[in-house]
Amino acid sequence: MLARPPTSSGAEAPAGVNETIRRDVAVVIAAWRAAGTIGRAVASALAQPEAAEVVVVDDASNDDGATLAAARAADDGTGRLLILALDKNGGPSAARNAAIKASKAPWITILDSDDYFEPGRLRGLMALADTGYDIIADDLMQLKDGADPSTAETMWFIGNDTMPVDVDFTFFMESSIAKSNHRRREMGFLKPMMRRAFLDAHAIRYDERMRLGEDFDIYARTLLAGARMRLIPWTGYISVMRMHSLSWNHSRRDLVELEAANDRLLESSLISPADAKLVRRHRLIARCRISWVDMIEAMKKGNIFRASWVVLKDPRQAPYLARSFRNMIFQKLDRGKQT
Repeated sequence: MLARPPTSSGAEAPAGVNETIRRDVAVVIAAWRAAGTIGRAVASALAQPEAAEVVVVDDASNDDGATLAAARAADDGTGRLLILALDKNGGPSAARNAAIKASKAPWITILDSDDYFEPGRLRGLMALADTGYDIIADDLMQLKDGADPSTAETMWFIGNDTMPVDVDFTFFMESSIAKSNHRRREMGFLKPMMRRAFLDAHAIRYDERMRLGEDFDIYARTLLAGARMRLIPWTGYISVMRMHSLSWNHSRRDLVELEAANDRLLESSLISPADAKLVRRHRLIARCRISWVDMIEAMKKGNIFRASWVVLKDPRQAPYLARSFRNMIFQKLDRGKQT
C-alpha cells in the first residue's frame, strides 16, 4: 500500500471520534473488457465509507460475462453496488452517462476500471463539500502497470508544493496545453468530484461523441458555465498507466471529435477573447495529432507527395510533426537494440 503524504490544511478536515460519515458520493465506473482489474476498482470504491453508490456499467464487453462476473465478485453485501450492462458499445462517455442517470447521490466521481482508490480518498474530497465548490479534485498518483507501488509519482503537486489551487477556465485551459520537454500536467487527467446539482442546472453530461478527451471536455464546459473548482494534494487516487488501455490508443475519428469539442467551446457566448486564444492553442494540438496520423498513413502507402503536403499546408504543425517523427525513429532504434 502506498504511504500517504502529509495532509495539507486544504485537503482533509480533522476526524472526530463521533464524526458522522456522509455517504454522498456516487462512484461511476465504466468498464470494457476489464475482468482483470474491475474487481480491484470496485472493492476500493466500496471500501470508501463516503460512497453512497458504486455504479458499474459494462460497455458491451462481449467477453462472455467475465467483466460482469468480476465486478459482482467484489460486492461487499452493503447494497451499494449497482451493475448495468449496455447492449451496444458506446464508449466511456455513454457508459458514464448511463451510470449518472442511474445514480442519485449529490456528488459524482469517476473511477476508471484500471485504477483504484486508496483508503481515505473520498474523505479527503468530502472535507470541502460544504465550502461552495462545484468541482473538487485531488492530485493523482501515476503508477506504471506492474511496477512497485513505491514508484508512483504525483502528477501536479511536486516536492514540497502542497498549496491548494483554485481553478478557473483560464487556468484549466493553460494547464491543458501540453508543453514539449515538460512533465505532463494536464488537468483533464484528474478524476474530481462534481456536484450533481450544478451539472443538472446547466444540462451538462459527457459528450457521447467523444472517446478521447471526454474528461477534459466536461470539465472545460462546467468551468465555462461558472463552476468553482479547487485542486488539492493527493488523497488517494491511483492511476495505473497501461500502454494498451483505451486512453493510449486513439483513432483519427477520436482526434477529430476532440478538435470538434474545442470548436464548440469557441462557439460559446460565455468565452472571452483571451480564453478563446487558449482554446485555439489546444485545438491546434489536436489538429497536429490528426496531421501526424495522416502523414504516417500517406508514408505507409508510399505517397510522399501527400505526406509532404500534410507537413507544408500549415507551418505551425511542422515542429510537432518533426518531433513526433524523431521520437518514432528513436523508439524503433531502441527496440532494435533490445532484440
